Amino acid sequence: MNLRGRVGVAFWASLAGALWPAVTAAAGPRPPAYDQKAAERYIIESEGQWALSVATGRTADVERILADDYRGVGPDGNLAGKAEMIAGTPASAAEFISNRLNAVTVRFYGDTAVAQGSETWERRHGPMTRGRFVWTDTWIRRDGRWRIVASEDLVAPEAAP
Repeated sequence: MNLRGRVGVAFWASLAGALWPAVTAAAGPRPPAYDQKAAERYIIESEGQWALSVATGRTADVERILADDYRGVGPDGNLAGKAEMIAGTPASAAEFISNRLNAVTVRFYGDTAVAQGSETWERRHGPMTRGRFVWTDTWIRRDGRWRIVASEDLVAPEAAP
């Protein structure tokens, strides 16, 4: 192949490489590389296990669910990382009689999911012995595993039956 032939091949290869992202984007969004229904079930089940851990003091679920770089905002406005959340879980069992998941909505954005929901709790003592946590958790899929990287909780009055 002469120089002109090599330059022509290089030109068309470069052009194809430059246009490929536009061509694939025009084809529409790709389906996720995971089973979205299974991921949704896992996230909802995990949210329920985290809710239960508040009353049971069980740390294994919290450890599994939270990413190492997790940062959360609690109802009091304080930030906490994964280590603080795990360390505080056993003490919460002394404060809470129960905590149960009410409902969760999960929306997916590629390898990110946003879960929003609420939990109903009962405390052993204090000015507010019954109430709800209303929250938003951001889940990220890394290395094939779903983990929470960020959360924000607030306290709300117990919902009317």
